Amino acid sequence: MREFSGKTAFVTGGASGIGVALGRAFAEAGMNVMLADIEMDALDSTVKSMNHYGSKVRGVRCDVTDPGSVEEAAKATFQVFGRVHVVCNNAGVAAGGGIDYISLDNWRWVIDVNLLGVLHGIRTFLPHIRAHGEGGHIVNTASMAGMNAGLGFSPYAATKFAVVAMSEGLSVELKPHGIGVSVLCPSFVRTRIGESGRNRQLRYGETPRLDPASPAGMMVAEIARRLDAGLDPSDVAARVLSAILKGELYVFTHPNMREEVDERFAAIRAAMDRVTAP
Repeated sequence: MREFSGKTAFVTGGASGIGVALGRAFAEAGMNVMLADIEMDALDSTVKSMNHYGSKVRGVRCDVTDPGSVEEAAKATFQVFGRVHVVCNNAGVAAGGGIDYISLDNWRWVIDVNLLGVLHGIRTFLPHIRAHGEGGHIVNTASMAGMNAGLGFSPYAATKFAVVAMSEGLSVELKPHGIGVSVLCPSFVRTRIGESGRNRQLRYGETPRLDPASPAGMMVAEIARRLDAGLDPSDVAARVLSAILKGELYVFTHPNMREEVDERFAAIRAAMDRVTAP
């Protein structure tokens, strides 16, 4: 994509955090924006806060774990704005992991939102974007947890690694069609992901208490303690818009994470050297 003005973006997880920031950034760039979220009160409040954009910003309920709900949200978007060009599969949740208590409900919930939610967005919107022939871009929100194992044995890290792989494969297949793909891999951002259990569906059971000694628990506590501990979502959104215009696959936001990634890649290269050495 070379310009945003007059085109339409669809953003899941649009009622808070990075989703809100993406919506504002797209609207400021002249796009129509459909914000999709399962938390209706927050969504209504967010849309009202963007009244100054006029009819360019709307909201629609969407449960990304339900493919039918994503399809209905897409239909609503088509009815209001017509063609969609940018799809941000951004909705995400976090739950405790580790080896002491392995909860199937936690794993199913996180996988359904963070991984299958991305798949449902791609499956729903990709045929539409290919059909209208005006090009487009898909942005999948992963995490630095999808580039290194710093969070240990957790459903969150597992889904984020998967989203990175999905995005890499999708990028190769869509390049000939003039459709771009980006995978967003931020580190600490000032969002409410530590409170994501507030929207957990009943079928996944009660939300277990997050272990404050776990890597995820310490991350949430640090962001809550220090307002400057996480990056502002608006800075993340700015990087995403730049990546779309430049056709960049990987969108990183925290240069201080380079060392952790280098350590992982060095370990992989060393293991390969042991196999290939004469």
